[in-house]
Amino acid sequence: MRYREITVENPEQLNDGLYARFTALAGTDRMRQSHHFGGRFENTYIDATDIPEIAALLDLVKQQAGQLLGVEPDSLKAGFWFNAMETGHRTAPHHHDENDELLSAVYYIRVPGNSGDLVLHAGGGRTIVRPQAGKLVLFAPDVVHEVTVNHSNEMRLSVAFNVGPVDG
Repeated sequence: MRYREITVENPEQLNDGLYARFTALAGTDRMRQSHHFGGRFENTYIDATDIPEIAALLDLVKQQAGQLLGVEPDSLKAGFWFNAMETGHRTAPHHHDENDELLSAVYYIRVPGNSGDLVLHAGGGRTIVRPQAGKLVLFAPDVVHEVTVNHSNEMRLSVAFNVGPVDG
């Protein structure tokens, strides 16, 4: 599998709820940040109990991962973190193949025009994925990927996932 795209139907209510809760928690002790590169923290962690809107996405990610991997979704767990990219920010090339990951994914919550593309490097080539609000992209965790520069004047917000076995 190179990658799979799924578009959530009518994502506005879900995305509005995720964005509102994310911004309400910004700057509080309910957020933990890591991976400081290029003048910004790439990962923002929020406990699922603090952002209940994430439950629907976790179920969707596990369902899709189960289909792709040929396993029951209940045998999978999904960790998540948010990625807020302000003007001029980008995400450097990296992969997620570090622990027990079986699949990685990203879901787009808020995508201003010209706010950067997802670039997947696999099989000796590059695939450019144009983000849009409500799009879920799943790919193998060993795929090197990056996000190009946000040239918009607004923040782009996405949530990333790593899926692995429940007992892993």
